[in-house]
Amino acid sequence: MRVADLHPELRRAYRWFPRPRVRRGWHRRMAQAALALIPPPKPAATLRFERIDFAAAPGTGVRVFTPAGDAASATGARAALLWIHGGGLVIGAAATDDGFCADLAERLGIVVVSVEYRLAPQHPFPVPLDDCVAAWQWLQDAAPARGIDPTWIAVGGQSAGGGLAAALAQRLLGEDGAQPVAQLLYSPMLDDRTATRRDVDAVRHFAWTNRDNLVGWSSYLQAAPGADTVPDFAVPARRTDLTGLPPAWIGVGDIDLFHDEDLAYAAALRDAGVECTVDVVPGAPHAFESVARGAEVALAFHARARAWLQEQLAASADV
Repeated sequence: MRVADLHPELRRAYRWFPRPRVRRGWHRRMAQAALALIPPPKPAATLRFERIDFAAAPGTGVRVFTPAGDAASATGARAALLWIHGGGLVIGAAATDDGFCADLAERLGIVVVSVEYRLAPQHPFPVPLDDCVAAWQWLQDAAPARGIDPTWIAVGGQSAGGGLAAALAQRLLGEDGAQPVAQLLYSPMLDDRTATRRDVDAVRHFAWTNRDNLVGWSSYLQAAPGADTVPDFAVPARRTDLTGLPPAWIGVGDIDLFHDEDLAYAAALRDAGVECTVDVVPGAPHAFESVARGAEVALAFHARARAWLQEQLAASADV
């Protein structure tokens, strides 16, 4: 894949973009050391930021963005989004999405809770998903005291975080308690079988290649991807019955490695009677909305995602 294949507004950002290195342990340790240096968000009069660590599982917790002002429903509570960061299941940190979470909280007047979860291969499945479940439960328990309606919460994420958000929605389905009202999935990592496709190994996918994908899924599953069976909730695209899941928005670029699996999952959701909106951006590679966040094509992509989420939250408030 060449720079010329990119959307014109994205070429400059990706021309020199250093692709994350994840294939060796020291690569991942260096990436995590750099992420640990990200400073906390600057104080803002319009937004309150909190970091809450979970003592029961060191290295986990949430980052909470609460807007000032009144954006409550008729019940006197406001909506929330549980957000999960990306990184191929092997790198990444919640702090990388602080700007996105703060912006979304302010624009929509909702509380955004960003999950810090443990990473493979040190913490393979089900640990990262368990950490997301723990964050969901924390938000459910903390909601009344924070003026949040526990039945008015969406889940979302980017890349591996989008896959974990989809897996979280599946795992919560049918359990006692509130269910997510929507899924906001940015280029989600949904199907380990993509990593078995040797025909795409030679394609120079920007930001995340299939060889990286093989490392991510192998580390998470602690087994070669593409096995006949996988544990329940480990791979969202492997679930055969998607009936009853909340409405989903799936946004992805047409030259993203995950494009085909994302559209296949969207089709499976629709076949199961689940409302699913798909937003495909021509010439957009993986994570373009983060790498080139100031580009008009990225800003417009975020705006469409916000509008969809706002519409879903408004619809759930009327139920």
